[in-house]
Amino acid sequence: MTNIKSPTNRLAAVRMLRAHVLFADLPEALFTPLFGSHSGQEAAAGELLFHEGDRADHFLLVQQGCIEMFRFTVDGEERVFHLFDSGQLVGDAAMFMAHGRYPMNARAQCATVAYRLSRAALRCACEHHPPLAMRLLESFSQRLYRHVNEVDWLTSSSAAQRLAAYLLNLQQHQGDPIYLPINQRQLAGHLGIRAESLSRMFSEWQQRSLVRGRQRTWQLCDLNHLRQLASAATRTF
Repeated sequence: MTNIKSPTNRLAAVRMLRAHVLFADLPEALFTPLFGSHSGQEAAAGELLFHEGDRADHFLLVQQGCIEMFRFTVDGEERVFHLFDSGQLVGDAAMFMAHGRYPMNARAQCATVAYRLSRAALRCACEHHPPLAMRLLESFSQRLYRHVNEVDWLTSSSAAQRLAAYLLNLQQHQGDPIYLPINQRQLAGHLGIRAESLSRMFSEWQQRSLVRGRQRTWQLCDLNHLRQLASAATRTF
């Protein structure tokens, strides 16, 4: 990774963090130490920003680009758990884990600029500014609830239901056509499906005119059928 010394980039990162709902009203005396003396980090596509098991001394603010969080399965396959885009925080929950280590790997999916924010400064800010601690707790609780739902969905749904729900969620955020943010092998791991099964499912769905496309660009052609498949994933709250 390449360090970025530009004051302009740092100022942009400060403004971005100030605009974040978690830090909007944090007093300056607690806000400034978050950045400390760290400069921005510029990473090329595929470059690791931290490894699973590394000491978690800082979390990241994505200024531009995208960071993917992943682990390796026992078979050596990658499983991507989440993608973080511009303006999002990466690894903030790890700042409060008792073991003090990152639970996953962080990798730049494309050319990415991120700023390192201090673990010690964040914990100090929470101690002296309870509203920040409460907002972080609410954020962690929402993410935990979402992950519980995802685990329940993975264990109780079929491969077709999981793929339909994933594609419809992408369409909701991207419009049509959709672009898969991870490759098909990574997507298979994310959905708990064998890569061969996922490829076969895409082929079958194309033959049935449910979807149309190739590789990472797809158009959803039969929304009613896909919504019916994914309906079990819909919750009232």
